[in-house]
Amino acid sequence: MKTIGVLTSGGDAPGMNAAIRAVVRNGIYNNCKVYGIEQGYEGLINARLKEMTLSSVADIIHRGGTFLRTARSEEFRTENGLKKAKNVLDVFGIEGLVVIGGDGSIAGAQKLNEIGITAIGVPGTIDNDLEYTDHSIGFDTAINTVVEAISKIRDTSSSHGRVNIVEVMGRHCGDIALYCGLAGGAESIILPEIPNSVDSVCQKIIRGKNRGKLHSLILMAEGAGSAVEIAKEIEEKTSMETRATILGHIQRGGNPTAFDRILASKLGAKAVDLILEGKKGLTVGMKCNEVVAIEIEKALAMKKKLDMETYDLAGILSI
Repeated sequence: MKTIGVLTSGGDAPGMNAAIRAVVRNGIYNNCKVYGIEQGYEGLINARLKEMTLSSVADIIHRGGTFLRTARSEEFRTENGLKKAKNVLDVFGIEGLVVIGGDGSIAGAQKLNEIGITAIGVPGTIDNDLEYTDHSIGFDTAINTVVEAISKIRDTSSSHGRVNIVEVMGRHCGDIALYCGLAGGAESIILPEIPNSVDSVCQKIIRGKNRGKLHSLILMAEGAGSAVEIAKEIEEKTSMETRATILGHIQRGGNPTAFDRILASKLGAKAVDLILEGKKGLTVGMKCNEVVAIEIEKALAMKKKLDMETYDLAGILSI
């Protein structure tokens, strides 16, 4: 019998519970003992572990967040913290660890691999900022949450004849703003990857107003600047009442979509399969609707590329 562990680290993402469930149940199906590690790497260092059963993960596939909870750990980044983590894994006889999280969490899994621990990464982040996988767990739910919010904002913007800037998450990657801008019919999309002058945004707003459009909607990633400041500038240049809406952590919450539940289930189960096959230093993902496994070092070295085809299409449809 093998003993494996599972933890969630960094920012939470809808679908993480579905991934945990898949790890636990596939592990037990293959006669493994499975430990759930609470509060990510911080919990690993402090030995916050509990043995999981089939019942431990019952009725969680539909729940947002992560029932194992999550945290960021500065201590884990140190040599002493890494040593503590290894000691805990050795004491509990954990032969393989599944790490669910973003690039920082998966980089932590690679550090464990380098000191002899078998660790497999599973991409869980709403930002969708990992190039090696088409989708990360939580992204689909996040964009559906944003699109729903956009629909409500449009109603009041139209009633008052306002311009509304909706600021969404994405410090370095504008995927949430891009896909929600296209799905929500935004007039402009402001991304950290592409410089976009306020004047060009204002031109679109004025053209729309001149043809009788009652409102304008702008999607903006947080990494591209301050929605509040840009709203002030637009109001000054267009003489149109402009409001900024910062959606914040509402994007992280809510029940995961069917897509995220299925994606998380496939990736979580695959991570266990890789451990049982004796593989290490890998992270799983989805490419062209197929589950793939790639070396963590190679995966993290890939620079995230903006989907220019989608960006150009959004521009064409918003003329």
